[in-house]
Amino acid sequence: MSELSKRIITAVIFLPVLVCLATIGRIYYVILVEIGIILGTYEFFKILEARGLQPYKKLGILAGVLLGLVCYYKSYIFTMFVLTCLILVLSVSELTRKKVEHAIYHMSGTVFGMLYVSWLFSHLILLREIPKFLHYRFDYDMGISFSLLPFLIAWINDTFAYFGGRRYGRNPLFPRVSPKKTWEGAITGALSVLITLFLIKWISGCGSGQELSLKFLTSFYHLFRYYLTWYDCVILGIFGPLLAVVGDLVESLLKRDASLKDASKIIPGHGGILDRFDSILFVAPFVYYYLRFVVLQR
Repeated sequence: MSELSKRIITAVIFLPVLVCLATIGRIYYVILVEIGIILGTYEFFKILEARGLQPYKKLGILAGVLLGLVCYYKSYIFTMFVLTCLILVLSVSELTRKKVEHAIYHMSGTVFGMLYVSWLFSHLILLREIPKFLHYRFDYDMGISFSLLPFLIAWINDTFAYFGGRRYGRNPLFPRVSPKKTWEGAITGALSVLITLFLIKWISGCGSGQELSLKFLTSFYHLFRYYLTWYDCVILGIFGPLLAVVGDLVESLLKRDASLKDASKIIPGHGGILDRFDSILFVAPFVYYYLRFVVLQR
């Protein structure tokens, strides 16, 4: 079976699960994100081990899971508590090692891995819970579209950049990190996202919300009809793909430093969690803060 066939089958299986759990929300969606945090953090620590470092895997994964939970419960004091405990326990644990070499690398690698995967991933939880955080100013179902918007941007960009790069790619984008990525592919992906957002915005302005029966479709309808302006679509369509590419390149940099092709083989056709969600890690925070500080403050 070709890699493309594996990717398609994986997407057909995963997308309904994602949409279903995002629609339900609450702790069920949190569990999905937490699974991503656990697997992604573990992959990151395996990358560090391939580089010769010795991160505290169990401690880093535990802190990552707790960080996701405190985001769900909107507990800022416990966010600071988790980070403080992680630093203190790491420092004491490092004192117990027999060898003192590379102590800084072991501790900093653990902290960065937890933040890189868990904190960035946790923005998907924050997006889904925006209606609750804003004291139910919005219907809870609106959180469906908030949480799925990063996936829409990142995966439309990744898909069309892949095909655009294969068809038109000539000029390498960042050869010292990812030789196969091209400017043509990146431009194709960005234009595809922009066109998709414009198309959804246009369609949402042509019909009536009463015609939509599925919750997630109704949620997108309201997001694009009442909250996202054409200007917002331009901003999301420009900076979303840009950050998706940056996220992809950062993960490629980590793997190249450790001489690895994939973070793992857990997802057929895609590699590991970090290979599939590297762009999401950077797009989700941007979408969250843009919605909170710009769109939902009007």
